[in-house]
Amino acid sequence: MSTTKSSTSSRLSVHRPAVSRAALVVGLAFLVVGVLGFVPGITTNYGSLAGAGHHSMAMLLGVFQVSVLHNLLHLGLGLVGVLLSHSATLAKAYLVLGGIAYLVLWIYGLVVDQQSSANFVPLNTADDWLHLGLGLGMVVLGLVLPRRYTEATAATYHGPTAGGRIQ
Repeated sequence: MSTTKSSTSSRLSVHRPAVSRAALVVGLAFLVVGVLGFVPGITTNYGSLAGAGHHSMAMLLGVFQVSVLHNLLHLGLGLVGVLLSHSATLAKAYLVLGGIAYLVLWIYGLVVDQQSSANFVPLNTADDWLHLGLGLGMVVLGLVLPRRYTEATAATYHGPTAGGRIQ
């Protein structure tokens, strides 16, 4: 005899396709980073936070060069990720296309002179290598995670009692 047990939290997390959950986590991470970019102390040299451009000497976590534009882009990308995470197809597109955009940004950061006006985001070396990791990670997540929730998928990721089945 098997009994079915379900809760709101299990329905929200277990029954959501893995690609949707990944897009949600990535989106939430971007939202957190965007907010932290406006927090003095977490962002060092906060007084030099510029609207855009390489003249901003504000550094998120003392490492990543940020500006108001950079922080707003993180907030926007995070919001898009959260919104698109509700559809597996859109979540996949968000991860893959967002990842490709980050890979393009990585290449841009490698070729642009960090002191030129073309460095409008702004980007430093730490940003460049973070963008490579983010780009690769997002593309891989979008391509390998399943877009459908099935009992087999649930069992693979959460064990045989996934979905509330108790044996």
